[in-house]
Amino acid sequence: MPPKFATPPPTSKSFTLTFPTPHILLVTITRENRMNAIPTQGHKDGYAIWNWFDDEPSLRVGIITGSGTKAFSAGADLLEQLDLRNSSDGDNSNGGEEGLRREPMPNGFGGLSQRRGKKPVIAAVNGLALGGGFEICLNCDIVITSPTSQFSLPEVQRGLYAGAGGLSRLIHTVGMQIGTELALTGRRISAQEAKSLRLVNVISETPEKVLDDAIKMAQKIEDVSPDAVIVSRFGLREAWETGSVEQASRVTGELYGRRLVGGENLRKGLEAFKRKEKPVWVDSKL
Repeated sequence: MPPKFATPPPTSKSFTLTFPTPHILLVTITRENRMNAIPTQGHKDGYAIWNWFDDEPSLRVGIITGSGTKAFSAGADLLEQLDLRNSSDGDNSNGGEEGLRREPMPNGFGGLSQRRGKKPVIAAVNGLALGGGFEICLNCDIVITSPTSQFSLPEVQRGLYAGAGGLSRLIHTVGMQIGTELALTGRRISAQEAKSLRLVNVISETPEKVLDDAIKMAQKIEDVSPDAVIVSRFGLREAWETGSVEQASRVTGELYGRRLVGGENLRKGLEAFKRKEKPVWVDSKL
């Protein structure tokens, strides 16, 4: 039974929401029969889910994974895209362009690939992460992967491009030459190569351990001050997005410095240190 929340969680046909602990949200992509490809409505659903997660005071860490054992997410639902093209109104002089034109994806693919957000999200990659699925991983805060997972941006092989933020994030992480090779060829890389390129944090010993390892990582974050996590993550993200160390430090301090110092969790942390006890944190008000 889920915990009591300030507002009820959103519902979705593309995702199921569960709660391994009262402070952790687990979002599972539920379209196993289509390799967990996310349809157009799923992007809107994901946007609503992750905004709710950020606004719900009791939740501290999110995890995103795929159902089944084959795919984390194969990206966009290409069968849906084909149906849209075939059902395009008007004459065919534009080749179905109107049917294929994407609706806006707030915060990117699945509501995650361009999300800035407030709280950390861990990707538990249980299989293939292709296209938009890989773009989600590129923007998650931590990535735990199965040893048999593979990653790719295959859009160029279908006449598309990775338009949900993946190109810029890939370059930021692996550099121009490697990023260019991956984006322009669509080559799949193994979990081991992804680790060597700093695209993933941990390779689980077996596919079956991926979710457990992701939950253990989430619990490590859950165990520290939720205020400090929000502020630290903001500082990291600000530096990554802007490329400026000075600006990131200044903006983080201006936005959060006073509120962190004046918050209850800092007092609890210092008092627990004095008593040599483990702090009992309260839900963040940042």
